[in-house]
Amino acid sequence: MDVYEAIARRRDVRSEFNGSLVGEAQLWRVLEAAHCAPSVGNTQPWDFVVIQDRTVLSLFAEHVSGCRADFARSLPAERAATFGPIVVEGIEQAGTGVVVTYQSNRGGAHVLGRHTIDETGRLSVGLAIQNLWLAATAEGLGVGWVSFYRPEFLRGLIGVPPTVDVVAWLCLGPVTQLQTVPDLERFGWRTRRPLADAVHREAYRGDPAPS
Repeated sequence: MDVYEAIARRRDVRSEFNGSLVGEAQLWRVLEAAHCAPSVGNTQPWDFVVIQDRTVLSLFAEHVSGCRADFARSLPAERAATFGPIVVEGIEQAGTGVVVTYQSNRGGAHVLGRHTIDETGRLSVGLAIQNLWLAATAEGLGVGWVSFYRPEFLRGLIGVPPTVDVVAWLCLGPVTQLQTVPDLERFGWRTRRPLADAVHREAYRGDPAPS
């Protein structure tokens, strides 16, 4: 699979995990791909906490379920009906969680490239996540990014110190299939913008007027 195919096939997986654990060799290959990502000042400000303990997975899944319910209650009736069928986590089904963290003080006080735009450190972590995701796709694995959680809960659950930020919990595991259409499009939550609407030439021209 070349990089363009991996980009096209990549999906945010929720309900397609087949219940078996990712093999150790595959796990280390996708982590190596993540660790090869570019980073501001070559700081490599990420760490990867691999979680396969069933008790921890269950505790986190329960917490996420509560956060999902809170979000559902905040929605207007029409949006709540659209959101209802959308699965937002596959924590226990995947069997492996990879928590990606960001340590802003790695590299010391003078990080080359971060002097005027501090966000480049956290963006570097995003690049590592994308590398992991594309490598997993090429390996026939699924990845699901869980964002329905409170960072302080996850920090306490896995012992992340105050000097380190939690960026993502990624579900990782073998899948029965990858959907051809992303879930949020399939279920009518939101469609993809045409590329032409996102490309600006010479100057930013603003968003088109809402229809």
